[in-house]
Amino acid sequence: MIKCAILDDELLAISYLKLLCEQIEDVEVIKAFNDPKAFLNEVDTLGCNVCILDIEMPGMNGLKVAELISGSMKIIFTTAYKEYAAEAFDLNVVDYVRKPIKKERLIQAFDKAREIISQSQKKDFIEWNTNIGKTIIFTDQIAYIKTSEIDSRDKDITLHDGTVIVLKNLSFKNLLDILPPKDFAQVNKKEIIAGSAVKVFSTNEIITNIPADNGHFLKLQIGETYKNTLLEMFGK
Repeated sequence: MIKCAILDDELLAISYLKLLCEQIEDVEVIKAFNDPKAFLNEVDTLGCNVCILDIEMPGMNGLKVAELISGSMKIIFTTAYKEYAAEAFDLNVVDYVRKPIKKERLIQAFDKAREIISQSQKKDFIEWNTNIGKTIIFTDQIAYIKTSEIDSRDKDITLHDGTVIVLKNLSFKNLLDILPPKDFAQVNKKEIIAGSAVKVFSTNEIITNIPADNGHFLKLQIGETYKNTLLEMFGK
């Protein structure tokens, strides 16, 4: 299922794109924006895996927006101008669709997005922008993930050997779409745990095998919303 956001400064273009998307199977438009700043303020909470992004916009163009969201969703660029093609593909976008957009051409772009999303979900590693550049992290090395205290858009990953790596601008929703669901579960609003890092699991608390600053092991409080997912991970 493609869950899509639209960003275009022209309201008529947004209406037309929404109309096209409604005619395409397994595509749902979650929200449309005509202001890049409003889109960036909500991008982490949208739960979308694809963004249809106009390049030519006043104030902040689509190329800059694409850089800022750093791959948190797959991007389909739209524009009436062919001169942006090279820059667009340098950003590793899914597709570059010229306006006026035809339904058949948009279907092709969504098909490409589905294939890329499907492949990424089968991988046993995360490839993402981090504090040390673009990095590949193998999921079997990940013990614990939490929301960064410096910037809530970022996520701190602790590996089994104690190494900490910061994933830049990635929501828990999109992160959980990438991680193997049998191996990871969200514990509360700010933390994800790997099953391999759990020592003790009770009704309200998890004791991990991750050393804490106090000389003991890291303990996590289980949010009510996430109990069923944790039980499923442990086969209960």
